[in-house]
Amino acid sequence: MAMAKVKQNVVIKGTKEGLVFHLDDTCSFEQLLEELREKIEKSHQQILTGPVISIVVKLGMRYVSASQEQQIREILKRRGNLVVKTIESDVMLKEEALRDKLASQMRVYTRTVRSGQVIRHEGDLLLLGDINSGALVMCTGNIFVLGSLRGTAHAGCEGNKQCIIAAHEMLPTQVRIAGIINPVPDGQESEEMARMGFAYIANGRLAIEKMNQLHKIRPELGRFVI
Repeated sequence: MAMAKVKQNVVIKGTKEGLVFHLDDTCSFEQLLEELREKIEKSHQQILTGPVISIVVKLGMRYVSASQEQQIREILKRRGNLVVKTIESDVMLKEEALRDKLASQMRVYTRTVRSGQVIRHEGDLLLLGDINSGALVMCTGNIFVLGSLRGTAHAGCEGNKQCIIAAHEMLPTQVRIAGIINPVPDGQESEEMARMGFAYIANGRLAIEKMNQLHKIRPELGRFVI
């Protein structure tokens, strides 16, 4: 009669970068620590011996507190050659869920942003008004201005390089997407791009195009811009 296979709460797999520790997310935390200690100190000494090894710990759908995470790290540190790169959980915290929700929302402002005023928004912003010279609008997402952009607009302010800045009248003091700043064009180029233009990143630099090119350059925005 075949013996029942004992479930492992800690599974260790090798990768090109090092080792991945898959920790079961259904057993008790105490059981998890007990098996982790046993494998670190006894049964798996052979594969855990040698030069420095990078470790990724995957928790699955288990949430651990800061103190519990520290307990896992302390056990792994008992072998001096194990370096914990990350401890990853598939659980989304309430704060993370709220941040993602805010980032997916488009906020609508129906006012003019005057000189000296600053507006910051998580997600996309649709402004039904003007951004005057001396004003600053910052968003983690895209900025759409159904009016004149004469001040400073900063889209993707947390690093999203796929964002755009679009305006009915594009005469900004400065436009910035992620960490890239565009020098304000002057002369004929400025006049050509002034009406119904948008700024975006192309080949690592900011470019400005007429609005009728938006569907070609950022087709995914079709659901927001008509």
